[in-house]
Order: sequence, then C-alpha cells, then structure tokens
Amino acid sequence: MRRQPRFRGISLDTYTTLNPRTATACLSNGVNISARAGSIMPNYRLARAAGGWRPSSVILRSSSSRVQHRAAHTKDAPQTTTPAKSLDSILIANRGEIAIRVNRTAAQHGIRTTTLYTTPDAESQHAHCSPFSFNLGPSTGYLDQKKILAVAKQQGCQAIHPGYGFLSENADFARRCAEEGVTFIGPPPSAIEDMGDKARSKEIMNGAGVPCVPGYHGSDQAPETLAAEADKIGYPVLIKAVRGGGGKGMRIVRTAKEFPDMLESAKSEARNSFGNDEVLVEKYITTPRHIEVQVFADKHGNCVALGERDCSIQRRHQKILEESPAPNLDNAIRKDIWEKARAAALAVNYEGAGTVEFIFDNDTGDFYFMEMNTRLQVEHPVTEMVTGLDLVHWQILVAEGNELPLTQQQVEEGMAQRGHAIEARIYAENPDKGFIPDSGKLLHVRLPKETSDVRIDSGFIEGDEVSSHYDPMIAKLIVRGEDRKDALRKMAAALQDYEVAGPVTNIDFLKRVCKSLDFVSGQVETGYIEKHREELFPHTTPTSEVLAEAALASFLQSSQPSLGSVLTSLQSPSPSWLSTSADFQPRTFQFQSADFEAGPGRVPEIYSVELQQVIPGQFLVRTDQSQERPFQVSSSLDPETHTMTTYFPHTRHTSRIVFGSSESGILHLFTPQGSFRLVAPPPAWLSKALGVVEKPNSLFSPMPAKILRVLVKPGDAVQKDQPLIVIESMKMETVIRSPAEGSVVKRIVHNEGEVVRSGVELVEFEEGETDGSPP
Repeated sequence: MRRQPRFRGISLDTYTTLNPRTATACLSNGVNISARAGSIMPNYRLARAAGGWRPSSVILRSSSSRVQHRAAHTKDAPQTTTPAKSLDSILIANRGEIAIRVNRTAAQHGIRTTTLYTTPDAESQHAHCSPFSFNLGPSTGYLDQKKILAVAKQQGCQAIHPGYGFLSENADFARRCAEEGVTFIGPPPSAIEDMGDKARSKEIMNGAGVPCVPGYHGSDQAPETLAAEADKIGYPVLIKAVRGGGGKGMRIVRTAKEFPDMLESAKSEARNSFGNDEVLVEKYITTPRHIEVQVFADKHGNCVALGERDCSIQRRHQKILEESPAPNLDNAIRKDIWEKARAAALAVNYEGAGTVEFIFDNDTGDFYFMEMNTRLQVEHPVTEMVTGLDLVHWQILVAEGNELPLTQQQVEEGMAQRGHAIEARIYAENPDKGFIPDSGKLLHVRLPKETSDVRIDSGFIEGDEVSSHYDPMIAKLIVRGEDRKDALRKMAAALQDYEVAGPVTNIDFLKRVCKSLDFVSGQVETGYIEKHREELFPHTTPTSEVLAEAALASFLQSSQPSLGSVLTSLQSPSPSWLSTSADFQPRTFQFQSADFEAGPGRVPEIYSVELQQVIPGQFLVRTDQSQERPFQVSSSLDPETHTMTTYFPHTRHTSRIVFGSSESGILHLFTPQGSFRLVAPPPAWLSKALGVVEKPNSLFSPMPAKILRVLVKPGDAVQKDQPLIVIESMKMETVIRSPAEGSVVKRIVHNEGEVVRSGVELVEFEEGETDGSPP
C-alpha cells in the first residue's frame, strides 16, 4: 500500500472561496495557499459549523495516519495479486445525517470529501460539513446521475458514496460510475440488479438453499393474473413492489374485494418511488417478526455476518425501533439465519455492506428470505454499537480492494463482549394522526448527553427547517447496555432528556413503546403497534401542575420587563407591588390542545387556570382539576435556557418552556409528566369576524400534500370507507376515504397534481352527515 503525501498546499481556482479562519488554520499547519483572481461561483461553499465557520480537518489531516491505520487492519490478510488502491477523495451523494456520518469517517482517515445539496437543503447541516459542497438545484437533484457524476469528475473525486435511498441501489448509476472511472462504494451492478428484482432474487435464493415465502413472482403483471394468484395463495396476502424498499409500494390485502384498489395503490406508489410498478404477491404471515442480518463481503470471496437486528416495531411498514441482538431468539436459529444470510450474499457475488432481511414466523419458528438491501442501512449504528466497528470505514476498505479486516470467528468473539444496542428513530410526525409527517422550523432542540454508550446521529440542529420535500427523520438515538434490560433503561433515560419543539415528533410515543410490558419482555412482532393501540395511544389530559405551569409561563413571559422594576422597588419604603399593578390582579388563562382538529360536531376540551401573583414570584393558582381550592406556588422562568422552576405544595418541577411563533401561538411544555403542545382557544367572535364558515359536509387534507388521484366525480354515491382521493406527502401515499354510507359527492375541490396545505377542503358532499376528516 503506497504512502500518501501530506497536503502541502491548496490552490484555489476561479470558482472557489476560502474563509479567513480556514486560511489561518492552513497557514498555521504549514499549508500554503495560492489563488487565482476571479468571481465566486455560488454553487460552491466551504465547510461551516453551527454558529460560524470552522477550518476543515479533512484537507489538513496528514494521510499517513490513515495508511498506518489501514495497514493495521490488513497486515495479516493474505496478499493478493491485485494491490489495494487507496481512495483519497470521495463525493457523498446523499443528504442529512448519513452524509454527515460518512463525512465524519472520511475525515478521520484523511479523505477529502465533497457533499451535495439541493435548493431546499441550501442551509442544511450536511451542506456545510465538508470542504466543498455543490448545489444540485431542485429537490429531485439527488437523483440526477449526470450532474452528480459531472461534479465528481470536476472535483477530482475518486469514489462516490451513495449513502442510503436515492441512488444507493441503482444499478445503472453504479455501472455509469465504473464507466467514468469513479469507484462506486457499494456492490457491483449485477448484485444490485439480482437483489433489486424481488422475483429474480427469490429464484436465486431458492437455488442457494435460502428459504422463501410462498408467493407469485412472475412477469405477467395483468391485474386479473395477480388477483388469481392471490386467490391461490390464500388471503391475507402482501403486495410488494418488485424494486421496492422502505415500505413503499407495499400493501396488506385481507380480502379479494379490496385487492384491485390495493393493487393500484401499490403500483402507483412504486412508479412514483422507483420508476417501476411491477409487484409480487406473497403469503402474509399474521404474527411476523422482521429480523435482518448485516453482512459484509470483499472482492476476494470473504463474507461475514455481523449479527442480526430485530426491526419489528414499525408503522406504515417502516421501522422506528431496531435492536441487536434480537430478543427471545433461539441461538441455533440465530446462527442458522446468519449462515443463510451469508449464503444469500455469496450467491450474487456480493461486495461491501448489505442487509439480508427475513420474515420470522413467531408461531412456527420458521424464517423466510424477504429481500436484500444492497446498501448501508439507516439502522447500521445498532450493529456498530454491538461490534465496535466502523461500517463506513469497512465500506471504504472493501472499495479499495482490501480484504475484510476480521474473520467470522473474530466478529463473534468481539460481539460476545459488547452487550445489547437499541436505536430509536426521531421523526417529525404525529402518531396520534396516523403518523402523518410534519415539517417546520426546529425552534428548540435539547439533546441527551452523548457518551460511549449513548450516540446521536442527526442531520439537524436548532433553527434548521425540516423540509416537506424529504423523509421526516430528524435523528437517530442509539444506546448500548450490558444486556437488553440495561439498554432499555438507558434508552428510556435518553428519550426523557430529548426535547424538540416546532414540528410534532414521535418522542413521547417512543417513550411509551419502550415502557410497554410486552416490548420490555421482548414479545415483539411487526403488528405490535396496532395490537397495543389502547396502551400506546392513551387519551392524555394535562395535569393540574402542567396547566399551572402553562399559565405561569404565559404570565412570566409577558410580565418579565415589569417584574424587574418590581424587584427593584422592593428596596423602597413603599413597594410598588402593593399598588393596583396589573401584575398582581387575578387573571384567567385558557388552553386547548394545539393538535385539535376542527370538524363538525367536534368541540375542543378547554382548560381554565385562575392565577394571581401575591408577591413577586409567588402565586395563588386554581385549575379545573383542583376544583374550588387554590394552591400556592412559587415560580421563575429563565428566558435564555427556557427553564422554569416551580415549587408546588409538595413537589418541585423543572420544565422547559418554548413559545412558538406569533403565527402559531403554540406553547411547548417539556415537563416531568411528558411534553404538551397548548394554544389559547380562539374567541368565538374571531371566526365570525374573519368570515370562517364551518363545512359540516366536507373532507379536509390531514397534511400538506399533492393530489395524486381523484377516484370519484360529482354525483357519485359512495359507500363508507370507499377510497375518494389519494394524496402524497414525503413520498408516502394516503387514501382519503368516505366517512359515511350513501354520501353523494357534490364537488371535488382540487384537481390531480395540485399541492394543498394541511386542513384544506378536498371533497364536498351533498347535505347529509359526514365525519369531516379522513378516517
């Protein structure tokens, strides 16, 4: 392996800028700078950290340390006739946390990186994490193969790391990279094609002795053929996009009657997501677990299994909690799954990181091949925590032509010492509304403290915007414990410390899952959330203490300037607070849930709090819950840290209070009882003054979305639960169904292709009863 020269200089061409602080860091490290005169091209930018610019460690690090580090991994490996080729520059063709994650490993090993961003992502963290970043233009830019390859060539990048999603499993892109002389950090195109075609992959797996689920994987895609095959298999069946992944293009069908609509929906979602609407039909296992194996293979025929992950806790067929090792799994079955995963990878001459996914039948203990993801998975940190390995570094080593650093035996010996790991995905979504995605500015972010056992992979910081153009994942929280009980304890503590204000998140929902008795005991399956709906979706009412804190925060935030003068006046013989100042008069505050959805016959629950300041910082409080008897509290609010400390008669509460924008009026409370989003109810006269008219016979959009398909027309009489309109948000389809039997459509408000805001009217019915919102 050749020794790489230390960077001794940086030459800036016409289209590059260098920040003064970076320049200073370069000079202090003995790196010369030369530049040509010329204009600044806005597509390029230098690395910027939160709060200001920082010099990039990537372009200053000596690559000799990287060479020594790699040599340590490969010195005992058998020598091959083809020497390994070191990669010194990588283009990261992705966004968000995975782009930052790849950049971090590259920087640690002296590899220069270039990142990409689109116009909606122009201010994102990943756009500033590397020395250079290039604007791809519109939101679809991460799929622009031609432009991405052009940037790689222009920047002199030897390799492209595709991350996950987008082009990571695109065989054509991998092939084009090879044709352009750019190393694709991933498997060969043939392996991507074999495993990306669900029907073809089943044939290969059967030949390799890997068990497969009974189903139809044929090329005849006529709806009547697929329906007939579903009848042969027997309901329930699963329709799955042949080139699918991430839950897209997948539908569970329980009766023959609903098969046509489900088929069209799955095909449409597959076309929009993958450009291919072919599907397969398989037997749906009623109590399945999702168990997957992380495999790694090199160019020399070596392949290892880095343990398994249980990803059974899902919503919308997408994972939200992953853990390793899988709980309550017989060790003999565990080892068998590993071997079958290795056989699957070797059957397609795999190289690099891949994940072989299996359906495990809880009732019989059998497992079946489901698919192989030919890329690094979102949940790869779980495996990193239980193996102590850097999988991105392994990807680079394999792409360079090195042999795998460890044997299967060495991997297993290491895992025996690493305990248990769990990952929770933090999403901007509303679990109480069917997990519909949310977006908006992150007004407040408070993270758990990171340690060797607590890790956070995030693509956002406070002040960033969660865009509606992309997946709504904000971050991944990963913990490791000596065993599963220890890991669960650490996860619960970390979630308790995790606060996000702005978009609605799933943090409180994750807390409930982690405390759910069956989850704690490891009794998991992919239908867990639905089966435990009553436990996981309780109707929560703010306690008397929480309502008191909301009123106190509103009071303290509005009166802080005058409070300062009041405290000063305490030194005078006649304190001003003895006067009739408004700060010491009784006041009434009213609140309702910020997530209440207006609709015909729906009335929000209003919470009233009476409050009077008796002396500065001390109050008498009466809430609906406390009945007639007021209680005395003392409270203070630190506007810099959003921290409010309140002493109740028998307890002390320390909470974080975040005030939303004046437009939203939302009060975010992070309390010992949980988090709450409250608003002041609008006065009755306001709706009349604004001319707001209630629409008792209409359906409204539950989220910002695009109208994909309109399935009915004016004059149609529809049945209860009949699909009316299909909308798309963040690449996921949602079907708007009829809420009542025998309703007659009066008007379709928006046409196919139009983009609508949340709460916008979609369908108007003739006079009659409706629910007013999508079921």
